[in-house]
Amino acid sequence: MKTYYKLILQSYIGPFLATFFIAIFIMLMQFLWKYIDDLVGKGLEWYIVSELLFYASSTFVPLALPLAILLSSIMTMGGLGENYELVALKSAGISLTKIMLPLWIISIFLAITGFYFANNVLPVANLRMGSLLYDIRQQRPAFNIVEGVYYKGIDNYVIRVQEKEGDGQTLRGIKIYDHTQRRGNINLTTAEHGIMETTPDKRHLVLTLYNGYNYEEIIEDDPSSEAKPFRKTEFSKQIRKFDLSAFDLSRTDQDLFRSNHQMLNLTQLTFFIDSLNNQLHAREQSFLNDYTKRFRNYSLIDTTSFYEQQENDSIDVFNRDIIYEANEAEIIRISINNARSNKEFAETRHKELHQRKRSIARYEIEFQRKFTLSFACIVFFLIGAPMGAIIRKGGFGLPLVIAVLCFVVFHVTSVTFEKFVRETVIPAWQGMWVAPILLLITGIILSVKATTDSSIMNLESYIKKYDALIQFLKRIIPK
Repeated sequence: MKTYYKLILQSYIGPFLATFFIAIFIMLMQFLWKYIDDLVGKGLEWYIVSELLFYASSTFVPLALPLAILLSSIMTMGGLGENYELVALKSAGISLTKIMLPLWIISIFLAITGFYFANNVLPVANLRMGSLLYDIRQQRPAFNIVEGVYYKGIDNYVIRVQEKEGDGQTLRGIKIYDHTQRRGNINLTTAEHGIMETTPDKRHLVLTLYNGYNYEEIIEDDPSSEAKPFRKTEFSKQIRKFDLSAFDLSRTDQDLFRSNHQMLNLTQLTFFIDSLNNQLHAREQSFLNDYTKRFRNYSLIDTTSFYEQQENDSIDVFNRDIIYEANEAEIIRISINNARSNKEFAETRHKELHQRKRSIARYEIEFQRKFTLSFACIVFFLIGAPMGAIIRKGGFGLPLVIAVLCFVVFHVTSVTFEKFVRETVIPAWQGMWVAPILLLITGIILSVKATTDSSIMNLESYIKKYDALIQFLKRIIPK
C-alpha cells in the first residue's frame, strides 16, 4: 500500500469511529427523552434497561452510518487541505480522484455492510426492541405507597397510610379496603401502625398490623331481607399478605409483532406486498360487482300498480291525477334514498381501499429504505470528500456545521416525500429516491468543482465578481 494511502486511511478511521458513536449516542439520548415517562418509576432491572438501549442503538445504525461517512469525509479531506498535504499530493501529479480512491473503497464497503445490516440485523433488532418496549409500557409502576394517597396498585385492594416513617417500612394510620368480593367497600381493616416488608423473592408484600379493627358488612343472599348484619373484630396483631407477581415484567410472544413492516427483510417484505396487493385487487373486484348489482337493482322501480290504476276506467280524471302525483313523489323519494345509499356505500368502500393502499405503502417504503440508506452512504461520501477539499478546514468546526446541514436537508426531504408515499400520492419507488438523487446531483457538481480547483467556497472570489458586476453596470447605465 502506498504511503499516502496509509496517511489518508489513518486520517479517516479516527473521525469516522468518533462521529459514528457520537451520532448513535445523540439518537439514543433522543430515544430516552421520548420514552422517559414509560421507563421511570417501574422498578426495571438494570439488565432490562441495558437490553432495551442495546436494541435501540442497533436500530440507529442505518441513520448514523451515512452521517458518520459525511462528517469524517469532510474532516479528512478538509484536514489534508488545511495542512497543505492535499496541495503536495496534487503537486506530485496525483489527481484528486486517485487521492480519494481508498476512501471510495471504504465507503462502498460500508454501503454494502449497511445494506446487509438493514436487511438481516435491523429487522431482528426492531422486533426485539419493539416487543420489549411494548412490555415495558404495559408494565405497571413499581410498588410505592405514599402518605395520604389511596394506593390502588395491588389488584382488589386499596391502601392508605397517614404517615410513613423514614425507614420506609414503618407505617401509621393504616386503612386497607378489601374488594376481593367485588361488592364495594364492605370489608375494611384499620390499624394504628404496622411494618411493611417484602419476601426475599420480591413476589409478596407482608404487612404486620398492630392494634386495629376489621369491619365487615355481611351481604344477605335474600335481597328482600331488611336485615343489615355487621361484624367488627378487634386485634392486637394481624399479618396480611399481598401478591406482587403482577409487578413483574411479563414478556409478550414476539411472533405477534413479526408482521410489522419494520421487522421484515426483503424476502418477507416482497411476500407481504404481493399478498396485500392480491387482497386489494380482490376487494376492488368485489366492490365493483357489488356496486354494479346495487345500481341495477335500485334502477328498477315497480310502477305496475300505477299503470294498472291508470287503465282502470272506474277511476275518474281527478283521482287519476292524485294517483299519478302520489306515485311520482314515491318514485322521487325512492330514487333519492337509493342515491344516498349508493353514495354511502361507495364512500365506505373507498375509505377501505385507501386504507389498504396505505398499508401496502408502508411495506413498500420499508422495502425501498433498505436500498436508499445504503445508497446514501455513497452519496454522502460523494458530497463530503469534495466539500472537504474545497473548504480546506478540518476538525469539528465548519465540517460539523456543513455535515449537519446536509443531513438535515436529506432527512427533511426524505420525510416529506415519505409522507406523500404513505398517503398514496406518489409510488414508493419515486418518493423514497428523491432525496438520494438530489444529493447525488449535488455530489457530482461538488466533485467537478473540486477536481477543477473551483473557488466555490472562497468569499474573496464572490466579492471580486460583485465588484466586477458593479463596474459593468456603471459603464452601461448612463448617469
